[in-house]
Amino acid sequence: MEIRKLVTVVDDVRLEAGRAVDPPIRRVIAAAVLQNPHAGQYVDDLEDLIEASVELSDLLSRAAVAHLDGKPVHSYGKGAIVGSRGELEHAAALLHPKFGTPLREASGGGKAIIPSAKKRGGPGTPLDIPLHYKDAAFVRSHFDAIELRIVDAPTDDEIVLAVAVTDGGRPHPRVGGLKVEEIVGEDGLR
Repeated sequence: MEIRKLVTVVDDVRLEAGRAVDPPIRRVIAAAVLQNPHAGQYVDDLEDLIEASVELSDLLSRAAVAHLDGKPVHSYGKGAIVGSRGELEHAAALLHPKFGTPLREASGGGKAIIPSAKKRGGPGTPLDIPLHYKDAAFVRSHFDAIELRIVDAPTDDEIVLAVAVTDGGRPHPRVGGLKVEEIVGEDGLR
């Protein structure tokens, strides 16, 4: 798929509620603005998008993880915004059947489901990419989201495709639940 531009957002959380976050928590989004080959038309077979998603996931996942500067991935998520001439099914074809494997590989594993969000919108539409711990979905301290907004994308015949990774959970978590050190790591849940 033709990529118009790549966007990377690096968010270092250093202070929360007036308290230092030590070490800082880094959250990264890597996104691609893609030409939608099916904009404005209904197509029964979306296999071309499914197959293209593997290379796109690899590109975005490696870029996002590289910005963690060698720290292990804690959380991950994915999302897409389809321009007005596209369908949500175009985003689903990119995000779901094959996109996860390269993201898990770049993240050093990942037994938990990769949370996702998809929507239709125009240039500047915000996308909240959900995040949770990569090896156990029930680690409450890592339930989070990070916002992506690209001012000139997507146009009506584009798709914004994104991955997000973090090297930690929310700052100063205190609502209980399963802790990272308590994970069994067998079923992707606990």
